[in-house]
Formats: sequence, structure tokens, C-alpha cells
Amino acid sequence: MIPTWNAGTRLDEVLDALAAQDGDFGCEVIAVDSGSTDGTRQRLRRRGARVVEIPAEGFNHGATRNEGLALARGEFAVLLVQDAVPVSPAWLQALVAPLLQDDHVAGSFARQCPAPGASRLTIEYLSRWIAAQLEPRIVGPLTEGQYDAMLPSERLVACAFDNVCACIRLQVWRSHPFRRTSIAEDLEWAREVLLAGYKLAYAADAVVSHSHERPVTYELQRTYLVHQRLHALFGLTTIPSLPALLRSIAVTVPANLHLAARETTGRLRASIRNAALGVAVPVGQYLGARSSRDDRAWLRTGRI
Repeated sequence: MIPTWNAGTRLDEVLDALAAQDGDFGCEVIAVDSGSTDGTRQRLRRRGARVVEIPAEGFNHGATRNEGLALARGEFAVLLVQDAVPVSPAWLQALVAPLLQDDHVAGSFARQCPAPGASRLTIEYLSRWIAAQLEPRIVGPLTEGQYDAMLPSERLVACAFDNVCACIRLQVWRSHPFRRTSIAEDLEWAREVLLAGYKLAYAADAVVSHSHERPVTYELQRTYLVHQRLHALFGLTTIPSLPALLRSIAVTVPANLHLAARETTGRLRASIRNAALGVAVPVGQYLGARSSRDDRAWLRTGRI
């Protein structure tokens, strides 16, 4: 199942990779498109995908995925984004394997490697996420007591799940659908199913190529929404005060400039962008958690 919106030509790479998968799988591609104007829907239909159309304003990270999953048949459903390209014909087998091996595994998620041309900063940021690590893992189930005893950062690590590329057991999803939310529907679902007695797997051998070079304003808004949700879900605050924010900026900007200096081309442009992100990302973290604590919007956001 793929949510789409003006997917561009990289979607063709995704569809080619899906068609090239090894194994005896009966697969159907379901896309929920929210107002594409670049021919995305037409390309999907030419490739045999089932396309559901919704208005752009109707998109929601949780509800839209539920709409597509409601049409899925079989035991498992794979969730992808429109620019996450499986890197090998063994990707699907590796992603599904943990669910085939253990009926108590509710879902698995794939490893992400940087897309071709990714900047040094993007590569560094992605490397910090669990979905970039080389070691597979199984987590859960969790009791309420175990969860409550964890630090907020430990809760995030335990509940890490990523719908950039994931496989879920449809029987579990029917009892635990994604929640309607602005972002982080995958983390909220992971927490719910772990506490419901299930396990989650990280399938490090299932790899997709996926990363972005987004505008600074987009990264500010996205970081704000993510950290708003991280506080609401896990009680996590990474930058708790204005002095901590200033300290974070003072550390992050030079570190980002160091990465810009290592680029082989476009160092000046990278330096400007990296310095701006060195301010925007800490500000987004600070304002997001504060928004959740204060139950107040501190930043206006668009579609993320």
C-alpha cells in the first residue's frame, strides 16, 4: 500500500523493484492518491495498481493508510512511501520473514540507506535512526509496568517502527488500526501493539533506498510535529529550555558546517543550508515538545 501525491519519476523505480521481487508471492499494489497533478495516478494504473483517489485536504498519515489497507487481501500488507526503492529482489522475502517465523510478530520494518546523491548531512542524520542500523532485532511484548518504568528515550527506542517501509499482519491491524494523526502514526501503532502482547521486528536485511534533501522550512515544520508527537506519546523532551536550545544551536551549527565542508561539490550552498538547519532543527525540537506540554500551537504547519 502506497500513499501518493505528485510522486515523480522515482515512483517508476519503486514499481520496477516491486515487479522484480523473488519468491512465490501474490502481490497487488494499492495506492491512495491525494490529488496528484503530475500523472502519478495514470502511471500507477498503467502498471496495474489499484488506485483510490481522495482530495488533497483529506490526507492523514493514519487514516489514509487505513483506507488503503481496508482493501488489502491476504495475511500481510506491505506499507511503502512513493520514493522508497527496494534495493534487491530479496527485499520482500527478508521483510516478510519475521512474520512467517513467529505468529506473535505484528509487524516488521526495513533498513533505509541514503538515496543516490544524498548530502553528508542527510547521511549523518539518517545514520542515527534505528532503521539505518545493521543489526536485526525483535522487541516485545511489553507490559504496562515495563513501559512505565522506562525513560522516555527508552520508550522511543522500544517502540521504533517506520512506515517508510514496513510489513504488518492484517489480522492485528484490524484490531489495532492506525490512529488519525498528523504524523508518527507508526510509532503510536507500535506502542499499542507491543502493549497488546505482540512483538515487532526490525528486518535489517530488507533494504530500501530512501532519503530527502528538503527545504529548511519543511524540516522546521516536520521536526516540530514529530517532537510534538514524541512528547505526547512517550513524554520525550530533547531540548527542555531556552538555555538548552541555545546550547544545542551552538553545537549543531558548527557540526553541520563541518559536514558541508566535506562535500565534493556545492560547498557554499551546503554551508548555508546546513547552518540554517543547525538552527531550524533544534528550534523545531524545542517548540514541538513545548507545544505538547502547553497544549498550545507555537508554529503553523502545512502538509507534511
